[in-house]
Amino acid sequence: MEDKKTIILNSGKELFSSKGFKDTNVSQITKMAGVGVGTFYNYYPSKEKLFLEIFLEENVKLKKSMMDSMDLKDDPLTLLKKLLSMNIIGMNSSPILRQWYNKDVYGMLEELYREENGIDKVDFLYGSFAELFRQWQVEGKIRNDIDIELIMAFFTAIISIDTHKEEIGVQHFPQILDYMAEFVMKGLTEHSK
Repeated sequence: MEDKKTIILNSGKELFSSKGFKDTNVSQITKMAGVGVGTFYNYYPSKEKLFLEIFLEENVKLKKSMMDSMDLKDDPLTLLKKLLSMNIIGMNSSPILRQWYNKDVYGMLEELYREENGIDKVDFLYGSFAELFRQWQVEGKIRNDIDIELIMAFFTAIISIDTHKEEIGVQHFPQILDYMAEFVMKGLTEHSK
C-alpha cells in the first residue's frame, strides 16, 4: 500500500497536470487522495510546496533523459543547441513543466526554490549540466576563468528568455535562443585555450 505522502503527491501531480496549478486547490488534492486536509499539511506546508516538489521531480527526469540521449563528444556549441531544443520540447510536452510559461507560477517556483537553497543558487534549471561544463573547463573546451555558477546563470538566462516571447516578439523564436546560445558559447570558447 502506498504511503499517504506518495498518494498526495500522485493526486497533486494528476490534478496539476489536468487542471493546471492555478485551478487546483488543496481540498481537490485531498479528496482525490482520500485524506483529510490536515493530513495534507502534515506532509506539505502549502500547495505551492507540493507543486515545487512535483515540478523539480519532472525537471530532473527531463534533464536525465536529455543527457542520456546526447552524444557528449559533440562540440560544446552543437551539444548546447541540442540541449536547449530538447529542453523546450520537453517543457512543452509535459503539463507540469509547461506551467513554467505561466509567469506567476514561474515566479513562485523560483522564489520557493531560492528560499530553500539560497538566493545565489542558479541550478534551478540546469544544475544537472554543471558537471558537463566543469568537465569542459578541465578539458580546455571552455574558459576556466569564469565561475561555473556564473556560466550556469548564462544558460538559465537563455532559457528564461523563452518565458518572455510575447515581449520580445514570438516571430523571433526559436532563432533568438539559437543565437544567444551561439554568442554565449563563442564567448566561453574563444579564450579557453
